[in-house]
Amino acid sequence: MKIKWSDALEIAIALEENCPEKDNVNLRFTDLHSWVTSLDDFDDDVNGSNEKILEAIQMAWIDERD
Repeated sequence: MKIKWSDALEIAIALEENCPEKDNVNLRFTDLHSWVTSLDDFDDDVNGSNEKILEAIQMAWIDERD
């Protein structure tokens, strides 16, 4: 399944599977952007995110880990 920026929950699940050692609370959005665009299933415009999207992904990732 291909992942788009709008798929915050799917991205969070993929990040938790691929980056379980990453601190998902104290992160820089530039790092989060890089991790998302590096996911194998990511298939969207790499410049298509913004702070609101990245924050939604971070919140979903925190929820996923809990």
